[in-house]
Amino acid sequence: MSQMLKSSGAMAAATLTSRLLGMLREMAYMAFMNVGWVNDAFQYAFTIPNLFRRLLGEGALTAAFIPVFKEKEKIHGEQEMWRAANAVISGLIISASAVIALVMIGISIALAVHQFDARWELMLRLLRVMFPYMLLVCLAAAMMGMLNARGHFFIPAMGATMLNVVMIASVYLLAPRFGVGLPPEERLPVQIFALAYGVLAAGVAQAAFQLPTLWRDGFRYRWVSPWGDVTVGRVVRQMIPGTIGVAAFQINVALVQLIAFFIGTGIVSSFNGAVRLMELPQGMFGISLATYLLPTLAALATDRNYPEFRATLRHGLGTLIFLNLIASVLLVTLAEPIVRLLFEHGKFTSASTHRVAYALACLAPGLVMFSTVNILARAFYALGDTRTPMKISLVCLTLNLAAAAGLLPALHEGGPGIANTLTSCINVGLLVFALRKKLGKLEMGSLRKPLLLLVWIALLAAVIALVSWNFWETSLGHDNFVPAGIAGLFYWLMALAFKNPAAKEMTEFALAKFKRR
Repeated sequence: MSQMLKSSGAMAAATLTSRLLGMLREMAYMAFMNVGWVNDAFQYAFTIPNLFRRLLGEGALTAAFIPVFKEKEKIHGEQEMWRAANAVISGLIISASAVIALVMIGISIALAVHQFDARWELMLRLLRVMFPYMLLVCLAAAMMGMLNARGHFFIPAMGATMLNVVMIASVYLLAPRFGVGLPPEERLPVQIFALAYGVLAAGVAQAAFQLPTLWRDGFRYRWVSPWGDVTVGRVVRQMIPGTIGVAAFQINVALVQLIAFFIGTGIVSSFNGAVRLMELPQGMFGISLATYLLPTLAALATDRNYPEFRATLRHGLGTLIFLNLIASVLLVTLAEPIVRLLFEHGKFTSASTHRVAYALACLAPGLVMFSTVNILARAFYALGDTRTPMKISLVCLTLNLAAAAGLLPALHEGGPGIANTLTSCINVGLLVFALRKKLGKLEMGSLRKPLLLLVWIALLAAVIALVSWNFWETSLGHDNFVPAGIAGLFYWLMALAFKNPAAKEMTEFALAKFKRR
């Protein structure tokens, strides 16, 4: 447990830095372009190549590649391990370049032969600029997976900080140079291309950030033909179903946003703002723990040490639930003051605050389930099973699309959040059932009592958060994070008082770190 906290904690610290910068990026974006058709076009255009970051960097490529990489190191030695890595990277370069060329040619032809309305034309032109980001993120994902397998978690997580720094810089340094001399109402659709070029520059920065650490570990890129390579074939076979299996939520977001893009203006950008807020705790805790657990569980599965496999998975889930439950409750309870405090600047209006807060209140209840899906799916990948999560995700993806399509016309930006929350609950249930069947038993009974207690404590913390916010609002008349801090401290102390294992272990770990200093 202490090793998990140490490794995932270091990664969580790096991820916290990255996510905070990501929040600053989103604040800069919202202040720059508000919620509207230009923002919708940019966000959906960015969603397509960004989907590959989520699928590869936080999902399928890492899930398929790390167990193979660890196996090569353990059985065949470092020379074969690096050769296998070069073969996979060479295959990524070829396949990603081919996809990019086809997509960019297809978009160019579509724009030449058909007259789209302003919103769709802008989205397609932005997508054509940003789609090469896919290749950059493929390379960054492969390097991050290699570093994770070698025991480096901090540097790969910090790579995203470079991404956000460059993207923020594009808003303040590059965008003002675009559209000079145009009337104010015509300037934004031109300036938005500065942000698109910033995405490409950010992808280069993120990939380059991984290289020095890999170089020190002994990696040197050499072209290795991927054609007929056994390792590449194995990674591809595991990665294709994994693309769906480990990233159902990300695929859901992309497809649901496409439906929302058809239905009305501002839905995509409002829902995207809510997703960004929810991703802060999800990235810090859910993805950090899942990234640590994959190579750890893979090593235990290779050794057939299933009792330790179950114990490690149980510890990971207990820690995840403890951390994300309070985050979920506070995001729902304090949705409007949080959105107003973070986003209501520049062109972002109070009406936009209501829309984003509404979307967040509908999406945040599923936070624990979204993160649990990531961890359970990685347990299957560590066992070499990529098909079971794929099948389950296909079912949940179908349900999500049906639910979102039915809810969007009436609930607008609230519909996708409710649909994602409901289908993620189903996803977790099916994954638990399938994993129990695969392992014979999960031994998760010890989590039931602490979970029930945490739910009651979290509900009390929600009441405290609301009372604190109302007091602060009426007495001082401005929003801040003090009510969330008070509620969070109450939650932690009550969890300690009731001897919650995750709270106790994390507190002891933190105190030990403090004493050593």
